[in-house]
Amino acid sequence: MRPPPLPAVPAPRTSAVVYGMAAVDCHGRVADRAVLAALGWAAGCRLDFQQVQRLLVIRAHSCGVFQVNRQGHLRLPAHVRHCCGVRTGDRVLLAADPEHGVLVVHPPAALDELVAGCHGRLSAGERA
Repeated sequence: MRPPPLPAVPAPRTSAVVYGMAAVDCHGRVADRAVLAALGWAAGCRLDFQQVQRLLVIRAHSCGVFQVNRQGHLRLPAHVRHCCGVRTGDRVLLAADPEHGVLVVHPPAALDELVAGCHGRLSAGERA
């Protein structure tokens, strides 16, 4: 009897994106210092927020209205959270792209859209 074939080796990463998952507290704070450090953002760094579809795109900007707080946390303002459908306690995916100096916040609804097709196929019995 032959042994089963070995699984394929996954392809190596092709980007320097740093990922993190964090819960949003009642004040809109998101605590993932590793993600912010990958971008070189420290306390006092001014930020510009843009909503793009269901995502939140954040960049450092000298004239930004918001900033990384003294504890080194990112704070998502209430009106920004409401626009993106983020509630207290929601866990968001943070994707920091140091090469382009951008942080993308993926709310739960956006994550649902990203994985729905894949999960649907796997639930139906399709193999990867």
